[in-house]
Amino acid sequence: MSASRTVRRLVATGLAAGSLVAVVAMPASADNGHNRDRHHQTYSRVVLGSIQYNSPGRDDHSNRSLNGEWVEVTNTGYRPVNLDGWTLSNRDGNRYRFDDLRLGARATVRVHTGRGHDTRANVYQDRRTDYIWSNYSDKATLRDNHGGTVDTKSWGRDRDHRNNDRDHRNNDRGHRR
Repeated sequence: MSASRTVRRLVATGLAAGSLVAVVAMPASADNGHNRDRHHQTYSRVVLGSIQYNSPGRDDHSNRSLNGEWVEVTNTGYRPVNLDGWTLSNRDGNRYRFDDLRLGARATVRVHTGRGHDTRANVYQDRRTDYIWSNYSDKATLRDNHGGTVDTKSWGRDRDHRNNDRDHRNNDRGHRR
């Protein structure tokens, strides 16, 4: 067998093996969530971000103090998500419903407790005197428009020693309000 023929066979074998590896690896790397059902793929990209549950300064129930309390909702994906009908709630059942808000790709919206004018970056629950989030222990839950839990974040007694959410049967009404 000549050297050039051997080289051609080695190159052809190498290319074939490389193509096989690429075909086998492609679904795993190119999946990016597209092989999951559409419902899960879309919503798995929206998460709860930072939470300011203890507004800075005195808790004087002013609009400024109420708006110092907020939760960030972030779209980590590369496509916009329509949050119309989604809800953000606390452990006590206080709930904010998103109305016709399209959260852009890689964007964040901050949900404030008090009153204000909604924008793409800030929305307001229009509370006049009542704080939503406990300074000591609470759980924020984001649900999609079908009621499915998208993400949760807890602090205080609602977290166990591994920083995981815990389900509390008793209702801690002795907080801040």
